[in-house]
Amino acid sequence: MDTSVNGIPSPAPDDPGLSAADHLRDRLGLTGTKIACGSGVCGACTVLVDGAPAASCLLPADRLAGRAVTTVEGLAGSHPVQRALAAHDGLQCGYCTPGFAVAASVFVDAWRAEHGDTRPARDDVAEALSGHLCRCGAYEGIFAAVAAACSGAFDTEPDRHPPRADAPDKVTGRARFSADHAPSGTWEGAIVRSRVPHARVREVSAAPGPDGATTPLVDLLGEDRVVRYAGQPIAAVAAPTRAAARALAEAVRVDLEPLPSVTDPRAATAPGAPVLYATRAEREAAPAYGEVPTPPAPWNGNVRGPGVLSWRGPTAVARLRAAARRADPLLVAEEYTTATQVHSPLEPHVSVASWVDGDLYLHVSTQSVGKIADRAARRWNLPRERVHLVAEYVGGGFGAKNSLSADVVAAVELSRRVGRPVRVVLDRSEELTDAGHRPGTRTRVALLAGDDGALRALSVDSHGDGGVSVGSNVALLAALMYGRSPRRVRDYDVVTNRPPGEPMRGPGGPPMAWALEQTVDTMALRMGEDPLSLRRRWDGNPKRRALYARVAELPLWRDRARGRRTGRFRRGVGLAAAGWPYLLAPDARVELVVEGGTLVVRSATQDIGTGIRSVLGGAVAARLGVDASALRVEIGHSGAVHGTGSFGSRTTTSMGPAAEDAADRMRAALRERSPGVPARGPVPEHAFKEALAAAEGVSVVGERRRDRWGALTPNSGDLAVGRGMSGAVHVMEVEVDTLLGRVRPTRCWAGIAAGRIYDERLARNQCEGAVVQGVGYALFEERRDDPETGVVLSDDLEDYRLPGMGDVPETEVYFHEEGFEHVTGGGVGLGEVSVVGVAAALGNAVHDATGWRPRDLPLRPDRLIGGLR
Repeated sequence: MDTSVNGIPSPAPDDPGLSAADHLRDRLGLTGTKIACGSGVCGACTVLVDGAPAASCLLPADRLAGRAVTTVEGLAGSHPVQRALAAHDGLQCGYCTPGFAVAASVFVDAWRAEHGDTRPARDDVAEALSGHLCRCGAYEGIFAAVAAACSGAFDTEPDRHPPRADAPDKVTGRARFSADHAPSGTWEGAIVRSRVPHARVREVSAAPGPDGATTPLVDLLGEDRVVRYAGQPIAAVAAPTRAAARALAEAVRVDLEPLPSVTDPRAATAPGAPVLYATRAEREAAPAYGEVPTPPAPWNGNVRGPGVLSWRGPTAVARLRAAARRADPLLVAEEYTTATQVHSPLEPHVSVASWVDGDLYLHVSTQSVGKIADRAARRWNLPRERVHLVAEYVGGGFGAKNSLSADVVAAVELSRRVGRPVRVVLDRSEELTDAGHRPGTRTRVALLAGDDGALRALSVDSHGDGGVSVGSNVALLAALMYGRSPRRVRDYDVVTNRPPGEPMRGPGGPPMAWALEQTVDTMALRMGEDPLSLRRRWDGNPKRRALYARVAELPLWRDRARGRRTGRFRRGVGLAAAGWPYLLAPDARVELVVEGGTLVVRSATQDIGTGIRSVLGGAVAARLGVDASALRVEIGHSGAVHGTGSFGSRTTTSMGPAAEDAADRMRAALRERSPGVPARGPVPEHAFKEALAAAEGVSVVGERRRDRWGALTPNSGDLAVGRGMSGAVHVMEVEVDTLLGRVRPTRCWAGIAAGRIYDERLARNQCEGAVVQGVGYALFEERRDDPETGVVLSDDLEDYRLPGMGDVPETEVYFHEEGFEHVTGGGVGLGEVSVVGVAAALGNAVHDATGWRPRDLPLRPDRLIGGLR
């Protein structure tokens, strides 16, 4: 019995061990169907089977016999919901988008058949798409898009281009991510991982393959031959199929000498605890989870630190101690904890590698095309021009995809070994175990106010729990808030035999705000003062002060209930402030070249969902005064001019000005050949076309010019700290079910002060997504480990919960665009500052609703119920 796939007869698959998703992707080439969770939770692999949505990652391929299958390619981009998703920017990285489009098409058709061209309520859409996750958090756009499609607004093609240039490719499944580039004959790789938390590896040997052939095996261990956590890569094998590769990996024999281990932070600090890093060389080689180089700090056993930042620190400590002795009511000292949050982008880490005539070709899901190509060249002793790395579409990263990770090394080494392309894709268990996380923290904050209400002293001590890695900066970030009163902050790391962390969106920021911003609220209550009023007095940051003035007039804040709430369901409103250092990439470059009568924009940067592809095209088009659709933007190729990585909130503030500089240079080059091109202002369409025809092959490269007052630090590896800090204020409304212990965020106002906004809709989408991720951090996300072995137990998306469409508040974003006039381009990054204060605002809202102060994240029902008793 044949299968009908997108209306075309196809031989029915007969392999019972193959999933429908693998059959559609690898045998039929319909790569719009994405595999993310492998357990039917996320919805990325959704297809229609006889018109009904189905999770193809769970469906055996042989069950498709005699059925009609429709994938996202079968919708052909003509369904109203696909047009609406593109127009309303209901997507970011685009990895989950095909699944949303397929499922939403069924809902839209059914809704219109029953209700006509009316808009469904938000809850109706959330229920219909409850089986779908967007880790980027583009839910606001999805809500708007589905409602608009139901209303009939997109029955015909809209007359405007979508805000995101690559939206048509993403909503139709044409966008090809790294795993989609495996050519025919590609072998699959699998990584052999440690099953114990600490051991010395004596020998690694592979069993023969099923036909007696030698198993291709490569070693992934370092020179010391020590594994320090369960899940650490040891070796990798390859086979023609994924199932065969996994079977070979299971058969690899690893001869271990067990070593003492410690998997609990408290136990790690106890006298006599096994020491992870016994020598100076081992301590210096410890992995780091910060975005910037980790400054030196002393070690004491398994504790690294303190790393101290002090401004009149002895004065602060003396004042705090004296206040404690006299039981000063204006001394507030509180302790807060946060759990481990895992990045978990829906596109897992993946690499496809091949060697051709001594050149290395790579498709990698990475946030740093240039950096990873550089590192690959150094590791395999190749001239840089012989490494060809491509990352045209990246399915999210959030800080986890900045290194030459084990999947890359395994794919490259295995490809060289077997003489053919090799693809290595982490499954969701590996992704949740060993692909990065935001470390847990324990933070103690002490604030002292004077009789005049001024802040007289601040102290913060924070302990990071990053497994085998170090890099806590939670206390350091607290020192950058609330003026210049005496303060001492100290950061520590406690290392254990558990997986290492990686920088995660706003590293150190959310746990800092969770502790500091709730302590500030506690002080306001102690003083009998409005929390907003106290912040306006203490905070000298002019950008946040502008946001505070806006909040004061905001109905969500101004008209909130006051006093004690009663009853089962209680509403509360809280706020939190945040700041983030301004980072930039001084080496950012953008090339403009005329090819075939088209102006092409090129750079070796990458788009992980932030929209930099659209920002580059938009910046060039606006500078020249031409339509962006007249340009072609090519990014994600390592052979182009240097483009910065997508991390540190530095991409747009670096690449945008470089694109504008390139546009100015191209205008000058065109004027030399075509006097009809004006010296300034819009270039008329006819003049632009004539100029391009006369300038075939002309190329210019734009640079990121120096800021008016320079940077605070010199350029180090394409990274510098600029002058000024971005700011944010989040106001959150929640409804608390005091019987079941559930917190439901209902509304959020996000005020962002980051200067000029290059593309308002894409920036708003980023900030809306930050609220989603902050809500997940506050309410759901918590990596759980076996206390004895350190094995990650929450290793699927059933046990590690990400927020869905029914979990998030209606969000309004406001941009304050002043304050960065000294910056080239006028604006700085906002991806990180927009997430920092979200959880803290939610915590303050819960206290406002209930009178109980949450101290531990996530805010689980058991904790809330226990706190209210």
